[in-house]
Amino acid sequence: MQNTDYMKLLVVEDNHALANDLSEFFTTNGFVTETAFNLTQAREKAFVYAYDLIILDLGLPDGSGLELIEDLKVRKSTAGILIVTARNALEEKVKGLELGADDYITKPFHKAELNARVKSILRRKKFGGNNLLEAGKISLNLLSMEVKVAGKTITLTRKEFDLLVYFLYNKNKVLTKESIVEHLWGDHADQSDSYDFIYNHIKNLRKKIISAGGESHILSVYGMGYKFSI
Repeated sequence: MQNTDYMKLLVVEDNHALANDLSEFFTTNGFVTETAFNLTQAREKAFVYAYDLIILDLGLPDGSGLELIEDLKVRKSTAGILIVTARNALEEKVKGLELGADDYITKPFHKAELNARVKSILRRKKFGGNNLLEAGKISLNLLSMEVKVAGKTITLTRKEFDLLVYFLYNKNKVLTKESIVEHLWGDHADQSDSYDFIYNHIKNLRKKIISAGGESHILSVYGMGYKFSI
């Protein structure tokens, strides 16, 4: 079970079985979790209680989850918002992000990925709301997901981006391979004895940073893991 400091989640999902399943999953992982099955219930709870994060299905029986995002932003809510969209709902996804959602996940999804997305958003919120992370020649914008090295924009995969964010949050700290896997793939990632595949992600990330004129801040710590040294 993760130490979540009693962080509170609201799961907004009209499929009762899925909502209850997710509630049980996050409760087991140490969160205080509540559910709402439609837009009306979501408003009633979100406007009265304070949540650290809202997992919001956009396709609700009595309206669109986009309406809740708009209402929350008007009320200057500090809750993180992870929107859940259908596979073909590109327009809704884009609209949700434009309105202020922090991230999205597409149905069907694995709980491990959902868990990783939730924790990623909460880490960003915990970082004081600062959306621009900088270290040496590296500049990373959490909202636009743009990464620049020495003023040049570089293209990262989603895993490389999340990995860099994790390193920047934990500068000068040794991160074990296990903690990196847990961060990128969630608590229920493949329980393999070997985490050698992490090396490929780190190798590619290093290469892109160096090729753009940056320095190799990601150091290997023998027998332990990796450290972003600055």
